Amino acid sequence: MLVDDNETDNFISKRIIEITKFAHKVEVKNSGKSALDYLAEHQDEPDKLPHLIFLDINMPIVDGFVFLYEFEKFNDLVKDKCKVIILSSSDNKRDIDKIVNNDHVIKFITKPLTEASLEEVKVTTI
Repeated sequence: MLVDDNETDNFISKRIIEITKFAHKVEVKNSGKSALDYLAEHQDEPDKLPHLIFLDINMPIVDGFVFLYEFEKFNDLVKDKCKVIILSSSDNKRDIDKIVNNDHVIKFITKPLTEASLEEVKVTTI
């Protein structure tokens, strides 16, 4: 799942994932709220939950921090299956330190998503 309010970033990330055959399906959400709604709607359907969530930090209304706060409230099925990777252009050290210390965040990647960064994700998630 890609969660980013920037359509261009979502398009590029989705294309990289498709070209590299990193995933069979890519769910794209243009806000933290729509991603949370999707997870809530499918929280009891493990095959519809994403294995990875590429999450932007800086989004209006429901940003990456709020998303992670709300994500913590989901049942264990969701939290165990969905691993979060921060995909952000932010280089604010305080933001990065705060977010990578979250139990559900397994990696921080600087935009744009690349074939090399997807290879690093494979190594991290295996």
